[in-house]
Amino acid sequence: MSSLRLIPIVIGGVAALAASAGWLVWRMRRKTPEQREQERRIRIAQLGRITDGTVIDVSELAHNGSTALQLLIYQYDVAGVSYEAAQDVTHLRPFVDLHTCRIGVPASIKYDPQNPGNSIVIAESWSGLRA
Repeated sequence: MSSLRLIPIVIGGVAALAASAGWLVWRMRRKTPEQREQERRIRIAQLGRITDGTVIDVSELAHNGSTALQLLIYQYDVAGVSYEAAQDVTHLRPFVDLHTCRIGVPASIKYDPQNPGNSIVIAESWSGLRA
């Protein structure tokens, strides 16, 4: 009779263990902001349309006291609408040297045709910066 009383406790323990394991798997599969940004760049580089734009500023901002964010600020027009955007190129340092980027230089901009405000100047596989 006493072993029958343990069944709900064992089932509850197994359920709690399964829930904990499920939460851990979900937590591990969640993407970091850097991963989401990389996926966005790859998607726009593959599917985006190209338009002409201009690099209007290069900026380096302190971030969390450890590393500096490197921003490429640019403007472009799509269907008569002007956009001004900034792209964080901190993780693209192997592909671009911001110290050699010249302000006011024309650049090619890739943008999402469904959302023209979603754009890039550079990605791992593509660069709109002109020499």
